[in-house]
Amino acid sequence: MTDPKLSIRSARQNDLAALIALYGDDDIGVTREAMEPDDAYQTAFDTIQSDPNHVLVVGELDAKIVATLLLSFLPGLSRHGAWRAQIEAMRVSSDLRGQGIGQAMLDWSIAEARKRGCALVQLTSDRRRADAHRFYEQAGFAPTHFGYKLSLETP
Repeated sequence: MTDPKLSIRSARQNDLAALIALYGDDDIGVTREAMEPDDAYQTAFDTIQSDPNHVLVVGELDAKIVATLLLSFLPGLSRHGAWRAQIEAMRVSSDLRGQGIGQAMLDWSIAEARKRGCALVQLTSDRRRADAHRFYEQAGFAPTHFGYKLSLETP
């Protein structure tokens, strides 16, 4: 499939379990996710939904959630006060990868960033996700920066 009939819409409360399942749908995610909705997921969902600078969306095929991403809009002073769009937690169901769904989600995100007047779209990807890196580079993203993270979670 190269032209998925993907419907992209804002996430709803009753999508939470499907979102968590997508986050855990690979070797990396399965080690980080609780796999069932709990208070922490609910609080995060509510916080995202209440902030107009965050848009949590799902992609549906045949009324089934098969993809998701969080698109955040970040103001800044650099680049002459430019806004950035940050794509986070983009996931496509593992059995549907390589069929154009991820590209449709990226295209939607880029269009939304343009509508909001953003100067650039950025994202991060775990170093272990080589297939994702190839995908993002084929989509026109360039690995121009190093990313650093400091975990504040206790083991």
